Amino acid sequence: MKKLVLGTRGSALALVQADLTELALRAAFPQLELSREVVTTSGDRGIVADARAGLKGAFVKEIEEALQAGRVDVAVHSLKDVPGQDVVGLMIAAVLERAPVDDLLIWRGDAERVRARVGTSSVRRAHQLRWLRPELEPVELRGNVPTRLQKLQDGVCEAAMLAEAGIVRLGIDLAREGFFVEKPAMYPAIGQGAVALQCRVEDAETRGRLGAINHGPTWLRIVAERELLRLLDGDCQMPVGVRTELREGVLTMEAVLFVEGEEAPRTGKAMGAEDEGLGVAREVFWQLKI
Repeated sequence: MKKLVLGTRGSALALVQADLTELALRAAFPQLELSREVVTTSGDRGIVADARAGLKGAFVKEIEEALQAGRVDVAVHSLKDVPGQDVVGLMIAAVLERAPVDDLLIWRGDAERVRARVGTSSVRRAHQLRWLRPELEPVELRGNVPTRLQKLQDGVCEAAMLAEAGIVRLGIDLAREGFFVEKPAMYPAIGQGAVALQCRVEDAETRGRLGAINHGPTWLRIVAERELLRLLDGDCQMPVGVRTELREGVLTMEAVLFVEGEEAPRTGKAMGAEDEGLGVAREVFWQLKI
């Protein structure tokens, strides 16, 4: 069997996601030889993805370059970091089973909750927080999950917004660490909680192996979510939140989009058969564009 090299970022969460990918591949192909290459991305070096500056995909670009160059065979990404437009010659071939998609509002144990500062690096979270909880002030907070939690403990802010998926996958017990947790009614990022496995389009052997570990229900949801992202020409810094559900063969999508100069967000909702995700996404897109 061909040896597979996985490309991944070096953060604690990214390495856990690479571990999960290796476990799935070994379960499906016990004789398969696996190795990994840790790649430092622009985002890891502090270059923030900003669509206005043309820096989409700051947390995936260098891994994709390693994939194009043949140094790695599979790129392991947090799907929410992957821009909506696919890179020529590359494709997302599979996703792992999705983790919880919600955002958590995590409070420092001794925090005063009136006019509190809430740390986040996400414009989507900041917009929704101002909309839902105007008494709270979003402030800049960057770093990986453990770093942000440590900054919160150190008093940089009174609370922080983080994805539940990262907390769950890292096995962090927030209560034991002295934090209090709320789960506000916010729309998550497109692809939040999903691990994307990307390969070269021409590499049919790897595509087949990744297809064998693809999680079907997660795939149906993310196909619709990423079609909406593609239509919006967006990336992980776009202030759009999307929630999809798949029940009894019916796919439902709800979305909010914040537009500069508009007081309230635009909203959209549509549903269809589970294999009609592209059409569901297009219907929501047209509602958001009105």
